[in-house]
Amino acid sequence: MPTEAHTHFLAVGVMAAMLLCASGAPLTDTPTTLPPGEEEMETPDLISASPVWDSVIIAAKQHQKAFEDEFQNHVSYHVLENYKVSSLPAKCPISNFSKEACFHRLAQGLSFYTSLLKHVEKDYPSSSILSEAKRNTVLALSVLRQKMKKPDQVSGLSSSEEQSLLGPLETSDTFHRKMTAHSILRQLYIFLVDGRRALSRKERRKNRPARNGVMSMLV
Repeated sequence: MPTEAHTHFLAVGVMAAMLLCASGAPLTDTPTTLPPGEEEMETPDLISASPVWDSVIIAAKQHQKAFEDEFQNHVSYHVLENYKVSSLPAKCPISNFSKEACFHRLAQGLSFYTSLLKHVEKDYPSSSILSEAKRNTVLALSVLRQKMKKPDQVSGLSSSEEQSLLGPLETSDTFHRKMTAHSILRQLYIFLVDGRRALSRKERRKNRPARNGVMSMLV
């Protein structure tokens, strides 16, 4: 004969089953894997997730170490703030800016830095840090162009524009010239990292409604 405890346990189990049926939930285990193609819907191809950004961060750290080794820690890396080029390209704002406009501003900025790197090359022609900076600039620019609706609108500086940019950087002061070169590299990395952060926020904001819509369909 069932005891009072057994009867209570059985009643609780029956009530739980009735609640599940009433809510439409299945009594069997639901599959843990999504149907084919669903993974891609949940993980869209985000430009901010491109491997190029990881390379940029690694290169930035390598540049700081190379700078400290070159000047044997007698010059602080943050002193480079005092040697910034006066007309650096504008960054992509975090808000009040469309993703396409952000693509365009970043791509145009990278074209600008492509010219500035020629100043770095004068004092560090065989630098591996410079080679890596050039490579990352080309890769990031390529990634952006692939996502842009009108990539042809982005162009490099003309010869006269480039001369106007690089001319004032010329000086007979070797130390000042090298500080400017390192400052360009540092500002390039800051431009890229800030650009990735802005893109990441815009892409997350764009994809959030889609995810919410999927969740509302499942409730």
